[in-house]
Amino acid sequence: MVKIIERKCEDTVPLELLEGKRHLTAEEIEVLEKNLNHNTDETWSNVFVPVEQEKFDVSLIYVTFFSGFVIIGEMKKQQLQYNDLILEVGIRNSRISNVVIGDNCVIRNIAYLDNYRIGNRNILFNIQELCCTNHSKFGSGFLKKGEPEEHRCWIGVANENDGRRILAFEKMIPSDAYLWSHYRDDDELLQRFFEMTENEDTQKDNTYGIIGNDCVIKNCSIIKDTKVCDAAYVKGAHKLKNMTVLSSEEEPSQIGEGVEMVNGILGYGSKVFYQAIAIRFVIGRNCQVKYGARLLNSVLGDNSTVSCCEILNNLIFPFHEQHHNSSFLIATTVMGQSNIAAGATVGSNHNSRSPDGEIFAKRGFWPGLCSDFKHNSRFASFVLVSKGSYQYELDIQYPFALVSPGFNGSQKINIIPAWWFMYDMFAITRNNDKFIKRDKRKKKIQIIETDPLACDTMQEIMQALDRIINLTRDYLIKIDSDYMNDADTPQKEYQAAKDFLHQNPEADFTLDDNLCQKKYGAVIFKPVQAYKMYRKIVKYFSVRTLVQFCKNLNCDRLTKDLLSKIRKLSLYTEWENVGGQIIPCEKRKELFSSIKEGQIDSWDKVHEFYKYCSCSYDEYKVRYALYLLEELYSRPIEEFSVDLFRHITDDVSIVAYDIYNASLKSREKDYTDYYRNMTYQNSEEMKKVVGPLEDNSFLRKLKSDTNEFINALKVIFTDLTTK
Repeated sequence: MVKIIERKCEDTVPLELLEGKRHLTAEEIEVLEKNLNHNTDETWSNVFVPVEQEKFDVSLIYVTFFSGFVIIGEMKKQQLQYNDLILEVGIRNSRISNVVIGDNCVIRNIAYLDNYRIGNRNILFNIQELCCTNHSKFGSGFLKKGEPEEHRCWIGVANENDGRRILAFEKMIPSDAYLWSHYRDDDELLQRFFEMTENEDTQKDNTYGIIGNDCVIKNCSIIKDTKVCDAAYVKGAHKLKNMTVLSSEEEPSQIGEGVEMVNGILGYGSKVFYQAIAIRFVIGRNCQVKYGARLLNSVLGDNSTVSCCEILNNLIFPFHEQHHNSSFLIATTVMGQSNIAAGATVGSNHNSRSPDGEIFAKRGFWPGLCSDFKHNSRFASFVLVSKGSYQYELDIQYPFALVSPGFNGSQKINIIPAWWFMYDMFAITRNNDKFIKRDKRKKKIQIIETDPLACDTMQEIMQALDRIINLTRDYLIKIDSDYMNDADTPQKEYQAAKDFLHQNPEADFTLDDNLCQKKYGAVIFKPVQAYKMYRKIVKYFSVRTLVQFCKNLNCDRLTKDLLSKIRKLSLYTEWENVGGQIIPCEKRKELFSSIKEGQIDSWDKVHEFYKYCSCSYDEYKVRYALYLLEELYSRPIEEFSVDLFRHITDDVSIVAYDIYNASLKSREKDYTDYYRNMTYQNSEEMKKVVGPLEDNSFLRKLKSDTNEFINALKVIFTDLTTK
């Protein structure tokens, strides 16, 4: 209901704002009134301007209504330009109250401007409403003094029923959201997270809106309770309410036409355009949300792009791609480097009579065209899911696998473990290069692991190897294989299955894995080939890590002295993807203990802990690489024979060459395949369109890196093979 109130001028003005300011002179008041300006205070004593009269040209203010206190900075006859927009400094055709305006700003055609502090050199042009209440939180989850709890703004990530809800704050990154939302059994820890977020608020009392320096805001409808940082560009936005636009000269953010954003934080260098909608959100650095995308109750990680799609109740790690109008995510945790194809419905609503569940996908998740899934489902890293409707819950525990519906009406799903390594090595190799190039963050709060072959995926591969061995054991027992004749203990059965996999490289059989799909299970194809390929990749990762470790120390071979130093490093065998950074699980537990004990009592200190872990990551990784190599052969590396070292280097060389050759052949198809070049009139036209093969910078660098790595392989173990 609209109320009639008597508007009173502010009795007091914050004293710190009046430094270097004075009241208007009688001559200046006369000029203002001649220029059709009005004031609720007939004496104009509520307006303050610079002490130096030469810095303030009162004639630049036209047809404006003043009320409350108004403090104006330097104002000279000059123009501000942004792209094709050029406007004269001054205040025109506006209604302003309780505002502080910095030096040389353009304030033009603002129907209602109230309770804002505006920096220097800003252009504010054609805005219907720009105001701030005295209880704004700018998208963060804290409360002001005396506010009821129901006013708190929670974000229901990863679960539609708010079971994993978190509070936003300005410095939040996906790691914070992940730790808070996915360890719900520790009430003391959750309370500490809550308290740290409450302490992020520096304005417990009345607040005012903020617009930084060098911003352009034009042709907008409603901007309310919004903080806009330096160098931001906002054009044609429909509604921005209770939010923060993080921006800087180095990483400017932009908001475009028709956008609605309510209750959230937009990260540095991010862009939101073309009728996109975001409600209760945190959007990371260097993200794009556009073309009608709907982002609700979600956290979106750095370097992500979403358009045309619907994203509800999600926690998404960095490097997420979702571009299609018919795709949507609901109640998922997607751990980054992901790509959601057209028509994919990941987490459809109302799939049972019970409360809707969740989908958990590790990094590299790629559901194919028109694929849909049922809650709850879980996916290992870099799983490619073929087009299909998956009617039952999935638990895919094989990284780098291809998953597809069953053949000929079979209810079992089909899985080829290690599919990427066997059939599309180029895509895996290119991923790391692609993500590094897409990382446009100027300030990296957290180091994101972009290499598909890292500690987390190696841990998954080792678990998949163990699973293949156990399933093979069950298969051999079922067919009454001779390999099981002398296997009278579980340990001997396990070893017999390993021996079978090693000694029968051409064996053609399938395995049944009942855990991969509820009710019907899965058929595992090519288990021997997958087993051997997984082992090769682990060896490749381990040796590559050891080579890089030696290179960092300016030596070319692994000596016994270096081995001794590596063994003294802390060994961690369990890893966790925490917002894109790979951290040992023990370190995550250490962080939790420090938070509960009060040693870490702010989110800034949590972020410092992430940095500490990233500084030690290379040491963690090389120790883990040595452990993996020894685990594969069940003995210390000092006991490896010359033949065993030769076998290792041969396998690693093959993988290195396969990576390069697969990449080259994949690119060559664009030039040699009949169907790929039949749309061109001749080879010259094709080269003009796709570019010459020899100009491919990725392939040139890959070739150089491969040759360098192969040369390093020749000598890396030479000191260990000499007696």
